[in-house]
Amino acid sequence: MTHLVGYARVSKRDQNPDAQEAELRAAGCSRVFVDHGESSRVTDRPQWLACLDYLRPGDTLKVRRLDRLAGSERILIETLHDLDSRGVNIVSLTEPAIDTTTPMGRALFGIVSVFAQLRVDTIRDNTQRGLDHARAQGRVGGRPSVMTPERIAAAERMRDEHQSFEAIARTLGVSATSVRRALTRES
Repeated sequence: MTHLVGYARVSKRDQNPDAQEAELRAAGCSRVFVDHGESSRVTDRPQWLACLDYLRPGDTLKVRRLDRLAGSERILIETLHDLDSRGVNIVSLTEPAIDTTTPMGRALFGIVSVFAQLRVDTIRDNTQRGLDHARAQGRVGGRPSVMTPERIAAAERMRDEHQSFEAIARTLGVSATSVRRALTRES
């Protein structure tokens, strides 16, 4: 037996999810999971996890809007694909194109998913291209290393004296991992 299951979420404690829950019940949901005061950018919301555990293949998940499921495009794409792979239909009450219980809804969902994935891939590609360009100009992103040239020279001298990475790290006031990484790069 398939179920109509609802999911509602408000991100602030002083917001009231009752209107969402009422809409979902009016849309035929026999069970509604409600997260209260939970961010959409967090995927391990308590009621969302309970909802995922409750859903079975053939069930239909209804939400007022897709932004109730996820606060970023990447999380939304992953969530929708996960639900689809589990055989769970998705219906948005306010976005009629999102209804995977119909052939047209499944087709539109596929098209939207392809364009959303294209956007994610394009952003990733542009970011990588920018990083490659910066590296080619000698700029390296990230946090500066704690292993200055002076510390590396001191660590090399101590290593020549057969001191352990841990002993060198204590002397220099850095982690053994930083010492090991710096000396491995130098050799």
